[in-house]
Amino acid sequence: MTKVLLIEDETHIAEGLRLNLEMEGYECYLAKNGVDGLDLYNSMRCDIVILDLMLPKLSGEHVLKSIRDVDEDIPILVLSAKDIQGSKNNCFKNGVDDYLTKPFDLEELLLRVKSLLKRSAKLSITEDFSFGPNKVCLKTGAGKTEKGPIRLTDQETKLLKFFFENQGVPVSRQRIIKDAMGYNSDMSTRTVDNFIVRFRKYFEKDPKNPIYFRSLRSVGYFFDKESNDGGIT
Repeated sequence: MTKVLLIEDETHIAEGLRLNLEMEGYECYLAKNGVDGLDLYNSMRCDIVILDLMLPKLSGEHVLKSIRDVDEDIPILVLSAKDIQGSKNNCFKNGVDDYLTKPFDLEELLLRVKSLLKRSAKLSITEDFSFGPNKVCLKTGAGKTEKGPIRLTDQETKLLKFFFENQGVPVSRQRIIKDAMGYNSDMSTRTVDNFIVRFRKYFEKDPKNPIYFRSLRSVGYFFDKESNDGGIT
């Protein structure tokens, strides 16, 4: 179920929003001050944050900055009694996805929440890549394999993304060094081979007989997420 974190101190607005969000099928968590809101955010995995700016204990601006310091992607919808262009601009500069001025139309708010969640879901799909039993998030480098969870380094994640973007295309070691890893072409091609050894260890059921990360003699490597053609190892 989609989880909504609502941080709002005005009781009648907070309770009314929570009721309507739950009627829409969302699981809604409510905090009535900035400190509790940030604590809730840090203790749970929510899908969207609805944030009032004028909060007791800790301002909405501070909560916004704290969330964006650790998560650039979660949708954040600001509610504010401040109908001031400068306030809006500042919020958008600090990473807000949408801004509604109080008083607001309930149906409009629900539609905006739905739109933000839909946009976020599309981004998540493009960040996640699956092949066979393996799944990797290209944003975080976190993945799951038959052998257990893994966490790729930044360089491994860049290289894996390069292979995903070039599925079915033979790529030379020199191209991998330059385009995928951003290194000078004078770097030893053995570096690429070492990365492939790691990938086979992570993702292949039998690293000595790979089906995803395969060698092409005198060419380089070939990534195929689905099948194994004869004669390629």
